[in-house]
Amino acid sequence: MNFQVTVLKVLVSYPDGFAVMDDIKRDMAILATSGRDWADRTRRLAARVPDLDIFSQGLVDRESGGWKITGKGRTVLEFMEARPGVDRPVEAIPPVAVDAPVPPLPPLAERAKRRRERRERRREGRERSRATGS
Repeated sequence: MNFQVTVLKVLVSYPDGFAVMDDIKRDMAILATSGRDWADRTRRLAARVPDLDIFSQGLVDRESGGWKITGKGRTVLEFMEARPGVDRPVEAIPPVAVDAPVPPLPPLAERAKRRRERRERRREGRERSRATGS
């Protein structure tokens, strides 16, 4: 399943394109477990815009407590869903300007260290909750 395409599809289904995080997570969980059809569909849609980055390209805005699809996001989603040669030619890709450069990822060793630390904190939290819950 392509996360970014799924976010666009979920947000466009809400009035005004805004959804709180709990609703987004619930809808995405439903779609993620709905079977191979959804994963195949999002993969095909994502292939139409290979460099898709919904936040840095301004397709989705973070607002208090949730996310909202922008007009540019709706345009890109319409392009991805359009049949090539029928609705509009492939050359009509809407320009997606990147407003700010994407910061580089931290080195692999640092990311692995952060991942280990997160796992450790989650494990400790589970152990604390078990100890206090007994």
